[in-house]
Amino acid sequence: MKKVVVGLSGGVDSSVAAFLLKQQGYDVIGLFMKNWHDDSVTISDECPWLEDSNDALIVAEKLGIPFQTVDLSAEYKERIVDYMFNEYEQGRTPNPDVLCNREIKFDVFMKIALQLGADYVATGHYCRKGMIQNENGSIAYQLLTGVDTNKDQSYFLCQLSQEQLAKTLFPIGELTKPEVRQIAAANNLVTADKKDSQGLCFIGKVRLPDFLQQKLKPKKGIIVEVPRDARHYQNGREAFANKEEELVHHAQKPIYSLNDGLVVGEHQGAHFFTIGQRKGLDVGGTKEPLFVIETDVDENIIYTGQGKTHPGLFRRTLFVKDDELHWVRPKLALKIDGSMKVMARIRYRQPLQKATLHKVEGGLYVDFDEKQSAITEGQFVAWYTDDELIGSGVIS
Repeated sequence: MKKVVVGLSGGVDSSVAAFLLKQQGYDVIGLFMKNWHDDSVTISDECPWLEDSNDALIVAEKLGIPFQTVDLSAEYKERIVDYMFNEYEQGRTPNPDVLCNREIKFDVFMKIALQLGADYVATGHYCRKGMIQNENGSIAYQLLTGVDTNKDQSYFLCQLSQEQLAKTLFPIGELTKPEVRQIAAANNLVTADKKDSQGLCFIGKVRLPDFLQQKLKPKKGIIVEVPRDARHYQNGREAFANKEEELVHHAQKPIYSLNDGLVVGEHQGAHFFTIGQRKGLDVGGTKEPLFVIETDVDENIIYTGQGKTHPGLFRRTLFVKDDELHWVRPKLALKIDGSMKVMARIRYRQPLQKATLHKVEGGLYVDFDEKQSAITEGQFVAWYTDDELIGSGVIS
């Protein structure tokens, strides 16, 4: 009998994943990850992990499976939280959920599971695993989108490797959320009606500004409003010597200065803000709401523009450096000067957009057919062909 360790989070998705695996005849163990107890940084007044671990225990008892709690808070602090602070300090916006999957669930947690003698690790993600036989007889694993397009979580798993996928099962990938809740209710699982968790992976609700301010010192600076007709947005040259020159041009962000607009307010630190952000600026009196179009952490200035159609929010092309480029199936990796038509997204739940990948010396350009709003450094871009996520990278 194959042994599977399920990451029981105390939510309905992982509960049903464990139930289905037991039904399918696997030897199932429930493992709850405790990822936080650093009193020097308060996450929230609430303590959701206690309630979650209790619910996970009740589910395990109901299913008649062994249950353990594993403390990964030291690894979580080092690999996720410290990384987050460092990224924000540099004016980038990290994605902790993607990192948590790559660094914690499918690395540290997976190693613990394998040490317990598990053949597989299973999670309650809405995605699927495919298998293709290579010419030499070896197996290549595919990361496929979940059947429930509204809940598809493949984006969060965009950094998984062949080694990780080989040992992973996604039991609810073929189901929709309503079907998952139905199974939980029919089997009297305590999590059947539990709301989906919000906030940081396996930690719970976090007010990000409060969280960041505990480690990153507030630093008063100015907010500048840049008009729509600023010189940066005038039509540039149309003729390019070659494709790479054109890509470089479209990937460039405007470099703003104080001469580009008017000072309209003050802020407590440029590193607390991200491109596309609207909340927290506290500047009134504008016809349309202000959105952050750029942050300058060196000079501690936030540049803003009125309305969500402000040209400063839009760019057609982004760049991923080689050392931050990842192919789920390395066989598909582009060679230099290679290109590929794909569908891509720059954030979770964004509808997939048509794009072309161009591999150059040092990295890869993702060139969208249409300009994208709020392309943000530090976030992940993921690209697909049909229903397969084939690669991803950190936006430079």
